[in-house]
Amino acid sequence: MSQPYTPLSTIRRAALACVAALVLAGHPVRAEEPAWTHGTALTGEPTYQQGFTHFDYVDPQAPKGGTVRLAVSTGFDTFNPILSKGNPAPGLGLLYDQLMESSLDELDTSSTYGLVAEAVRSPADHAWVEYRLDPAARWHDGTPITAEDVIWSFEKLREVNPSQGFYYRHVVKAEKVGERTVRFTFDAPGNRELPHIVGQVPVLPKAWWEGTDANGVKRDIAKGTLEPPLGSGPYRIKSFEPGRHIVYERVEDYWAKDHPVRVGTNNFGEIRYDVFLDSAVELEAFKGDQYDFREELSANVWSKAYDFPAVKDGRVVLEEFPSRASGRMQAYVPNLRREKFQDPRVRRALNLAYDFETTNQVVSAGLHKRIGSYFAGTDLAASGLPEGLELEILETVRDEVPPEVFTTPYENPVGGSPKKVRDNLRQAVKLFREAGYKLDGRRMVDANTGEQFTIEFIYFDRSAERGLLPYTKNLENIGVKTVLRLIDVPQYINRVQSRDFDMATLVWGQSLSPGNEQRDFWGSEAADRPQSRNYAGIKDPAVDKLIERIIYAKDREELVAATHALDRVLLWNHFVVPQFYSDVDRTARWDRFGRPQTLPEFSHGFPTIWWWDKDKAARVGGRG
Repeated sequence: MSQPYTPLSTIRRAALACVAALVLAGHPVRAEEPAWTHGTALTGEPTYQQGFTHFDYVDPQAPKGGTVRLAVSTGFDTFNPILSKGNPAPGLGLLYDQLMESSLDELDTSSTYGLVAEAVRSPADHAWVEYRLDPAARWHDGTPITAEDVIWSFEKLREVNPSQGFYYRHVVKAEKVGERTVRFTFDAPGNRELPHIVGQVPVLPKAWWEGTDANGVKRDIAKGTLEPPLGSGPYRIKSFEPGRHIVYERVEDYWAKDHPVRVGTNNFGEIRYDVFLDSAVELEAFKGDQYDFREELSANVWSKAYDFPAVKDGRVVLEEFPSRASGRMQAYVPNLRREKFQDPRVRRALNLAYDFETTNQVVSAGLHKRIGSYFAGTDLAASGLPEGLELEILETVRDEVPPEVFTTPYENPVGGSPKKVRDNLRQAVKLFREAGYKLDGRRMVDANTGEQFTIEFIYFDRSAERGLLPYTKNLENIGVKTVLRLIDVPQYINRVQSRDFDMATLVWGQSLSPGNEQRDFWGSEAADRPQSRNYAGIKDPAVDKLIERIIYAKDREELVAATHALDRVLLWNHFVVPQFYSDVDRTARWDRFGRPQTLPEFSHGFPTIWWWDKDKAARVGGRG
């Protein structure tokens, strides 16, 4: 029998009456529970839908086996992957799986897909996130990865690593809410990135780290160790010599070897890292077939040093790949905590003394581009004058930023000829005078104290002198005393982290989806934390507000506009002297490897999605 028609208005009134009755009776009305999904996306939907079998850019039939040899320029003294102190071994990420995994053909980490977590869910206001663990997830000893492991790993990461504690400080609770489910609760709703980034926490085995070693000594996650740790990832440590080399071997019964995010990846039987503390020795070792793959960061070396016989006869392949995965700011960074660098006119004068154009031609064969953005090489770089949503955002901080932000597109000084350099140096002297300095003969001195303006440059690679010397010569020409201090890598790291420097070359890598890390880069709260990445010591209320606008952006359009605004304000405060970047990755490899026909858009993927090619290796011959 059919039911009689009931007017919609009557249904609505009845529903409202039921809700009211429940509330009055003390029964809370629960919002609809968010659905479990296989992945997350910062905006829109993940590219790969539920049920995908592998990423598009891999070869699912890639052969397994062989060895790839890589080089690193710093030694190591620990296998602890989360400490902020010490030098962790290269490749430790091979040992551990995360809750979620990102692909190489989407905007940086804009989408992630379940790995240790088989599913994820979060409400529309992003007030919390839950991860449900895959029951198949295992440590290398066969024991399951548990919710307790996840919670312990997160808590210890924040406890022993101050930078990570700061990064995740808005997570107020991590708790087990089901047999295999962990919930992370946040201190406020609206931060679209938090549900995303907690999935990147390395999951460590609680029982192993709280146990004892073969000698009965209790392990301590707050200390370094050279005991090979228990892992869950595609590789385990096979052998090592501290500070010299480390070899990883593929785990044949790896729990996720057939997982959609792992199919076609981690194809090498062994991955070896050798340490070379001198860049010249490292290059010669490559020429001598002591390792297989090299990313050349020096344009000068790329233009002059790759004409050796193995290149000419085809055994070594030189290849450039578009660099679209990230942006960067590389710069001479003054320590703003020191009074002499606090005046923006002084900082602008230091930029005027840097003749990038001549240095680029003489030192780098003209292969570099000048950095004119804190997000160089991406669509996040500001250009022209602000308009539309970016202008609306900047209006909220108009009284706290340099007026040029609204009136003048930012441009670095341009050199390249004796006349232009002289004009720039005259402007630099004028700015120093406006800031309270004067020329006393050939010395730039404080007009009140008579003390000469001095800058000590610290660096760890002697090849840096090729760019430093012409810059310091220009500074000396306007009376600034310069001191070049070559120090070893550990001392360099310690001095930067403890803020014991005048000027250093430093780099900030930028994702294509910036977020919470911007607080650590430029935020006032990070300026006084020794191990933050706010190396310069920036404390600026407008910068802080714009960072928050980025973090709480509701969509990609607002994110890009807010990032443009932040970029523009950082530039016009002249916090650093921008250096250079390249929009290609320059690589050299011994031709022993195969790769998928189509590489991912944002990475060449070596060695993760490449493999050992026996036929090619036989033609090339040798292995050092």
